[in-house]
Amino acid sequence: MAWRGWPASWLWVASCGLLLLVFVLLLSPRSCRARRTLRGLFMARSKRLLFRIGYSLYTRTRLGYLFYRQQLRRARNRYPKGHSRTQPRLFNGVKVLPIPVLSDNYSYLIIDTQARLAVAVDPSDPQAVQASIEKEGVNLVAILCTHKHWDHSGGNRDLSRRHQDCRVYGSPQDSIPYLTHPLCHQDVVSVGRLQIQALATPGHTQGHLVYLLDGEPYEGPSCLFSGDLLFLSGCGRTFEGTAETMLSSLDTVLGLGDDTLLWPGHEYAEENLGFAGVVEPENLARERKMQWVQRQRMERKSTCPSTLGEERSYNPFLRTHCLVLQEALGPSPGPTGDDGCSRAQLLERLRQLKDLHKSK
Repeated sequence: MAWRGWPASWLWVASCGLLLLVFVLLLSPRSCRARRTLRGLFMARSKRLLFRIGYSLYTRTRLGYLFYRQQLRRARNRYPKGHSRTQPRLFNGVKVLPIPVLSDNYSYLIIDTQARLAVAVDPSDPQAVQASIEKEGVNLVAILCTHKHWDHSGGNRDLSRRHQDCRVYGSPQDSIPYLTHPLCHQDVVSVGRLQIQALATPGHTQGHLVYLLDGEPYEGPSCLFSGDLLFLSGCGRTFEGTAETMLSSLDTVLGLGDDTLLWPGHEYAEENLGFAGVVEPENLARERKMQWVQRQRMERKSTCPSTLGEERSYNPFLRTHCLVLQEALGPSPGPTGDDGCSRAQLLERLRQLKDLHKSK
């Protein structure tokens, strides 16, 4: 069959010529740059394809659950008392208890100490979370799941079966295991004196939610349980969205108060601050925070919480609007300024640089 009126013979000749050109570029000793470019494009496409296949298997098949169970066994053997030493935060009748799980995750118990009621956030290790529930002597009535990944949702089944009145909250867009109560943007979950608002923050997954504990009822700071959206000096990977989607979700968080406590889903602080030092080496706030984090980690102490006010001063993924960071990254394709498009380009560039930094 001819293509756009071309005779079949000419199409065959053109195809052979193109293949010959590629062959020459790959083998010629004088074409190293072209060869590297073609090889890089091929490797990049292959890696993206392999990742999409692996991610689909992890999120859509039983293989993902089996992988999570293997992670759980290894982490329990390696860290029988948890990967980090944590300290609860006590407020006026409210307690926030971080629980180190897997190799670097955090689950949380939010406790109304007067009513003895507890809410679990991302209880990926049901054994560790149940041990904390029993130690605190509280009744688990709700599970808040930020997203579907097994390292955040893996304990939903066991805990909801053990605590028959326990409700499982999350986004209906995210295939949360054992979800009983779907939530939409700005829905509020009430447990005792706890008022917890769900905020839609897609990007890492399509239905990712963060949870904001209102500080007014207990006259303390609000608490943001950010899952894999935001970490100390970092942000999550964009698995099911675009840079624009992730930027919009980060801007949702930027709209919260500076004194809001950040309780992230992973212990990534030292690695993230190291990367922040690459892109903004003159940032004194980052340097001070890095010194504190290194002291904490030398003693295997947790680095959470930080505050959103602190994060604004050194987290590069929250600073795409800052001229200092834009100048540090150098010129980028497309227009520069404060519009969403150019900031999304900066965010994507930061993510690419972070991946390169991590691979070294």
